Amino acid sequence: MQRIPTITAGLLLGVSFASTAHSDLLDDIRSDGTFTVGTEARFAPFEYIEEGEIVGYSADIMEYIMPELEGVELIRMDLPWQGILPGLERERFDYVITSVTATPERMERYQLSAPIADATMAILKRAGEEGINSPEDIAGKVAAAQAGSAQLEALEALAAELEEAGTPVEDIRTYTGVDEAYAELGTGRVDVVINSLPNLLEAERTRPEVFEVVGTFGDPVYFSWAGRNDEESASLNAFMDEQIQRLNEDGTLEELQEKWFGGPMDLPLELPAAE
Repeated sequence: MQRIPTITAGLLLGVSFASTAHSDLLDDIRSDGTFTVGTEARFAPFEYIEEGEIVGYSADIMEYIMPELEGVELIRMDLPWQGILPGLERERFDYVITSVTATPERMERYQLSAPIADATMAILKRAGEEGINSPEDIAGKVAAAQAGSAQLEALEALAAELEEAGTPVEDIRTYTGVDEAYAELGTGRVDVVINSLPNLLEAERTRPEVFEVVGTFGDPVYFSWAGRNDEESASLNAFMDEQIQRLNEDGTLEELQEKWFGGPMDLPLELPAAE
């Protein structure tokens, strides 16, 4: 496996990776010999740190893509989620290689890639908790999600529906990292955590004595990666789409999904049009 450098947020002080007035970002990447991406390595099994290296489903996908950029080194900037998309807009890096939930608002603002995974919303509870068996059962409970995430938006929408039905959620709490929310659930400070199904299945798989997935809610949603929605980035965005679609069509994504999630996902080659 190719060793891929990681740059943590703490190393970024006083350092600028901004790109300036690129005529063609993909050409510049090939010419410079570096492809700098933003990621959040706290989102297992997609991206997380193991023995000082970023590993996971997305890291494995990039192992299949980087040979198509011969002679180019992949540099990953590990940042909190809240800084990822703003950092992309400020040109601190070339592209986002982390799990970006494809919402209509993001599809309009960024160039989201072809889908890499299912991101349908789901609910996690403490194992054996008998009073929570459906989305409606979070009424009267304390619910948690990651700050600034699409999962928080989904939780707030569900809470609004329950409020209208006269069965409100007791409280919604937000956390910088989703692992903090899991910890709070484990200790009983919150009753449920809202996240995407693959992530919650991973939490249940690794700690079945503590966590249990209730089920999904809402419409099907997908995870993508993201580029800037501008002329300079168009060639890079197209290249990344082509690579993801190639791996989807030839079965590589399915193999990686078996490895990281325990089963395949039915992914379209393109994101459904925003409604």
